[in-house]
Amino acid sequence: MNYDVVVVGAGHAGCEAAAAAARMGAKTCLITMDMNKIAQMSCNPAVGGIAKGQIVREIDALGGQMGIVTDRCTLQFRMLNRSKGPAMWSPRAQCDRQRFILEWRQILETTPNLDIWQDQVCEIITEHSEIQGIRTQLGATFHARCVVVTAGTFLNGLMHVGRVKIPGGRSAEPPAIGLTESLTRHGIRSGRMKTGTPVRIDRRSVDFSLMERQEGDTDGAAFSYLETRRTLAQLPCWICYTNTEVHDVLRSGFADSPLFNGQIQSIGPRYCPSIETKLDTFPDRDQHMLFLEPEGENTNEMYLNGFSSSLPMDVQLNALRKIPCFRNVVAYRPGYAIEYDYFDPTQLRHTLESKVVGGLFLAGQVNGTTGYEEAAGQGLMAGINAALKVAGKEEFILHRDEAYIGVLIDDLVTKGVDEPYRMFTSRAEYRILLRQDDADMRLTERGFRIGLATAERYERMKRKRDAIDAIVAFAEKFSLKPALINDALTQLGTTPLQHGCKLYELLGRPQITLQNILPHIAPLHNEIDRVCGTDVQWRNEVIEAAEIRIKYSGYIIREREMAEKMNRLENIRIKDKFDYLNMNNITIEARQKLSAINPETLAQASRIPGVSPSDVNVLMVLCNK
Repeated sequence: MNYDVVVVGAGHAGCEAAAAAARMGAKTCLITMDMNKIAQMSCNPAVGGIAKGQIVREIDALGGQMGIVTDRCTLQFRMLNRSKGPAMWSPRAQCDRQRFILEWRQILETTPNLDIWQDQVCEIITEHSEIQGIRTQLGATFHARCVVVTAGTFLNGLMHVGRVKIPGGRSAEPPAIGLTESLTRHGIRSGRMKTGTPVRIDRRSVDFSLMERQEGDTDGAAFSYLETRRTLAQLPCWICYTNTEVHDVLRSGFADSPLFNGQIQSIGPRYCPSIETKLDTFPDRDQHMLFLEPEGENTNEMYLNGFSSSLPMDVQLNALRKIPCFRNVVAYRPGYAIEYDYFDPTQLRHTLESKVVGGLFLAGQVNGTTGYEEAAGQGLMAGINAALKVAGKEEFILHRDEAYIGVLIDDLVTKGVDEPYRMFTSRAEYRILLRQDDADMRLTERGFRIGLATAERYERMKRKRDAIDAIVAFAEKFSLKPALINDALTQLGTTPLQHGCKLYELLGRPQITLQNILPHIAPLHNEIDRVCGTDVQWRNEVIEAAEIRIKYSGYIIREREMAEKMNRLENIRIKDKFDYLNMNNITIEARQKLSAINPETLAQASRIPGVSPSDVNVLMVLCNK
């Protein structure tokens, strides 16, 4: 069995890695323990969210598959943070869990150059510190020029429900044994991390009249920049709250909680805590918000977001029954915590290739991250670089001012991790440059040049770019006269004009958008009809992108200038210059880490775990002063 690339694990990272490598011409094999669990959404069946949605848009722009699959499986789509600026807008979709698996499997099984093998990998094969292939539990040997390890939470996985411990990488699935030990024998450092998942609930036992209904958006927006249409029924999510009775029941089980009795020693995610961690961290809070979300179009199983737990089963269920809407609740299975092995990502290059073993790439939760989107972004980059290495071509790296994926990988390989890494918009210092609306403008041409993004995708991007340019140019040239526009401005709640102005200038007002001014300016209406046509999704996408470019042009220019300055960080010395503990304009975590380490340069400060790009920007401003 001889391949160019072997991918170990068929989670979100593995699927993207295998699809990318094969589509770029590398003979690829994807090895998974269970072909019926390909791209399984182990926790919440949702894609996107704050900063995560931007990553999915970038995956799609480069020619990856996650956005396409998500659109085909969407039960509810929402654009989060609409009340904030466009740099913060983040798409999110609730998905049909089973449909997601089927869609991904169909893509993989119809991808040229890609084979699938069901087995467990237990050993890597090397020669002179270069990868030669892998061996499996069944005794098969696969020779490969590159190997991408994307084993998720399966490496020596151990699940916890109260004091009960069960070996496993996921509920009802065995752990992967031997691969960690094989990697560490070659000098690759490993550690342990923890994550968790909540109870699954039978919708027939829920009193929805006592919950707040949460609908999705209805404007036809989607993840993929390709033309996609949702086919599944659009379903609501539901909101409820814990109360003091719930908290009392939960606290009664703390003695049996593996988080508090020493049973779990590994580090859990700071930004997705269990319900018992919330109670311990915020003892004065009387309630916590919970979201009840559908698992699929045709199932009664529902996911209780916000109630992740490793407490004993009876404690979890008794606590839920103290919430009015769950007084008769019936569960399919309890929440549980899981411990698993990960590897120090500072031993990786920016291509995600190991510095220790040539031709070995690692991606996803094995690098200390958490989340489907972070995993998929890494998997895509690892698959791309494995295929390029096999072909003897130049490596492909995204920088911090080019993509959230670039921020993610740079953080991992330069700062490392001391807790499961989750992407946030605050981690990116160039948020205005990395918006979700323009990922195709930033990345599709690059994806096309390396042979991943299709010609269809590239041509669509060029048409969109031309349409946006045409609208912006029209706004720059078209003059408005007060007599013709003032009535409309009064209706829209903004000050009438005293003198004529360009449409571009008028669109700088917060009350004015291209959509609400469109009915009042016939030439603008005609121009948008000309460049956008009648497709509603395409039209909205182009108009939104054009408007953001106009309204935020000053911020965009400023961030581009800042990106150029950041290249000089290595020459900015800050040792002993600041009293970090008394700096109120950076986060508490940053104050503590900077004070303890007292970095030599601003570049070194930027690589310290816990010091965000926003904190670095504050230090840079102070240095300039």
